[in-house]
Amino acid sequence: KFADREYEDCADFFELSCQKSKLSLGPSCANAVYCRNMILDWGFNGTRFEQDMHRVSQITKKESHERRSIDEKGVFHWSRDTSVHPHMMLSYPLDDLMLKRYVAESTAYMDEKMTRVDTKTMQLKPLPSGLPYDVEKERPTVLASAGDPNFKIKIGFVASGFNSKAVLYLSQDMFRFFDKSKFEVHIFSMGAPDNPVFIEYGMRGVDWRERVKANADYFHDMQSLKDDHIALAKFIHQLNIHILIEWDGYARQGERAQGLFALRPAPLQILHQEYLGTSGAQYVDYIFTDKTVSPFQLERYYTEKFIYMPNHFFSKGHAVQKEVRVPSIEYSPAQKPYKLGTGSPRENRCMARSDKGPGTPSIVYCNFNKFLKNNPQTVRSWIRILREVPDSMLCLLENPEPGVKYLRKFIHEAAGTSSGNADEATMEPGDGDDLLSRIYFLPWQKNPFDHQMRNMDFCNVMLDSWPYNGHTVAQDALYGGVPIVTRSDGNEMASLVSTSANKVLGLEELNAYNGPTHYEDIAISLGKDNAKLEQIRSKLIGTALQRNPMHPYWDVPRYVKNFETGLLLAWDRYKAGLSPDHITIEETEEAKRGTYDDVLLAHPQDKEQTKSYASEEL
Repeated sequence: KFADREYEDCADFFELSCQKSKLSLGPSCANAVYCRNMILDWGFNGTRFEQDMHRVSQITKKESHERRSIDEKGVFHWSRDTSVHPHMMLSYPLDDLMLKRYVAESTAYMDEKMTRVDTKTMQLKPLPSGLPYDVEKERPTVLASAGDPNFKIKIGFVASGFNSKAVLYLSQDMFRFFDKSKFEVHIFSMGAPDNPVFIEYGMRGVDWRERVKANADYFHDMQSLKDDHIALAKFIHQLNIHILIEWDGYARQGERAQGLFALRPAPLQILHQEYLGTSGAQYVDYIFTDKTVSPFQLERYYTEKFIYMPNHFFSKGHAVQKEVRVPSIEYSPAQKPYKLGTGSPRENRCMARSDKGPGTPSIVYCNFNKFLKNNPQTVRSWIRILREVPDSMLCLLENPEPGVKYLRKFIHEAAGTSSGNADEATMEPGDGDDLLSRIYFLPWQKNPFDHQMRNMDFCNVMLDSWPYNGHTVAQDALYGGVPIVTRSDGNEMASLVSTSANKVLGLEELNAYNGPTHYEDIAISLGKDNAKLEQIRSKLIGTALQRNPMHPYWDVPRYVKNFETGLLLAWDRYKAGLSPDHITIEETEEAKRGTYDDVLLAHPQDKEQTKSYASEEL
């Protein structure tokens, strides 16, 4: 049922198991919380959510105390992983952030062991001799090969998502711009290609996997070894990969290469892009990040050393993908019935019926994140914003559809009054009906380019989620000229993605450093000052249209140059026999120059592509 996204039933089953065990069966208790949050089932006025967050904290604290130990060398060990999964933790607003590190630690420590459990005896099968690989022992051999005048650093990217997944949407274009005189790029793909029918109709012929194949030096289809991490580690090691880059993290459980990195097939191992938090692993050396999302004073929440990128740590290829619609100040004329790419957010009104909601909204706010990323505090902020801005609307995504009724229920309860705001029996309705008449939902759009385009059609201002920001969704909005109001009072990587973006884009005024009330005040001010909103929108669109050179935020070749610099600095430390340490990338003069059209023309999106990359043709 979980695979079929029947979260209501799953929540009930897990909760029944949890209660029958008298709350002792941690996985059932944790999974019940996760399933409820997938559909925003927060109980009356959010009271269940508060109980659930307390449950998660208590389970993790208890298990960390019982299962975590530190030896005389200061190395941590786990006897068993925690009941809560790291990916679940990203959306939970917990006071003790160390609990999130502990959950990641436990999963990383047990990751490889769990793949060797004999399901009949429940005993660990032994590792072959020589595994995990000894980085220090192999250093002389590795360095000997580095003395070759034709030496190139071999970098490998490991992921299950070399298909139509978000990580490839954002990062596929990186492979067009690597310096082939210094680097040899290998792809290790765990997952299957997309169905040809989906490519033909769902993606309209665009196949990101094939584009990566065309630009990487080597594409290794490793589906046959996905469940054999030992053979996979040996294969990668035999290729003498120098730097192995993790593109799954803890996303895609069941599809990712579980246990691979623990076997140390490469001298340097780095986490990048997909999972925005610590791996918790003692075998992952670095994480690509920036000084806003991972300030140095928060290093205790990470097991990795930082590689600080300039101009935002997140890769995004919107400005160099011909399928992504280029934003414009002027909206296309509206059409009835609605047609994709036409009309303004105020005209399209989130597809509301003509007899529903404000006839002409004063502003249309939006949030197209999956429901899991939101919580009662965030939605209470949206309630205040709608109340303070007359005739405003809020446009959301049905993701998943069963969550809609629970969100409507919560808004009705939160808008009313009750004893202690927690007693359903004393509930007195407030303005919930009015609020709900201004909140509408769009269905999921499978085609990523159409999904991105809908930002321009339906959204004036994005109200970000917290503490789990919009990531891919945020990049779609920004490239569509949709400003993002975000909370900037968090201490987690996943909670500061938009904060960092706004700083680079020159829109720091949209960052709410003082918490939820500040977040609300910024959104309200935009809703009441259309001239200010249009000024910000024009500035944002200007960054997307900027050419010769490109704006640093959207400049993929510049991003890759800085990424390469980070890899070279990490490699230099390894060659010098130094342990990993924090690295701050200083842009080279070449990188600072930015990217001009001639560079894009020399590295076309499709190998047969010869069209110009002048701004009017992108």
